[in-house]
Amino acid sequence: MQPIKTAFFSGTFNPVHIGHLILANYLCEYEGFDEIWLSVSPQNPLREKLSSNNDRQRIEMLNMAVNGNSKIRTTDIEFTLPRPSYTIQTLEALRKRYPERIFTLIIGADNWLSFNRWKDYDKIIEEYPIYIYPRRGYDIDKRSLPANVKLCHAPIIEISSTQIRQGISEGKNMNYFIPRPIYDYIINHGLYKNKD
Repeated sequence: MQPIKTAFFSGTFNPVHIGHLILANYLCEYEGFDEIWLSVSPQNPLREKLSSNNDRQRIEMLNMAVNGNSKIRTTDIEFTLPRPSYTIQTLEALRKRYPERIFTLIIGADNWLSFNRWKDYDKIIEEYPIYIYPRRGYDIDKRSLPANVKLCHAPIIEISSTQIRQGISEGKNMNYFIPRPIYDYIINHGLYKNKD
């Protein structure tokens, strides 16, 4: 039996937006993955810690975003592991729990350029395939990449969760940046509103 080729894409998803979903869709349809698993990271060691209430809401929004797509799934595995969330620990846990799958790490070009700051980054490169998606302003020299690392040609979508949160906090209508059910969820729950 052939192993299931599974892309693993972790992020804060605060909130998930159409750029994330376009990337996930591209990876499944153009890069030969059987499935892509999206994972909300509860605590990125290189970023500010978010509240546990925010964790639950980010998971709910991510689940809504992928509902009905058989190739794109969510996983809460990072919430079962010690914090902060180290990618090497997550990948090893995935490999142990799902031996029928080959997991490929998905990261942005910005993350690749600081990859040497990640815990056990050399072990990740040695043991797991890595696909890098392009980000404007972060150039990757394909010739310098290790054999296990590939630069994919996903479309560059210049939307960020920060931009969406800022827009909502300023009272702007951001409903085309996010799938409609998630936008309604954000508005109904009063998320990202300016507290001043």
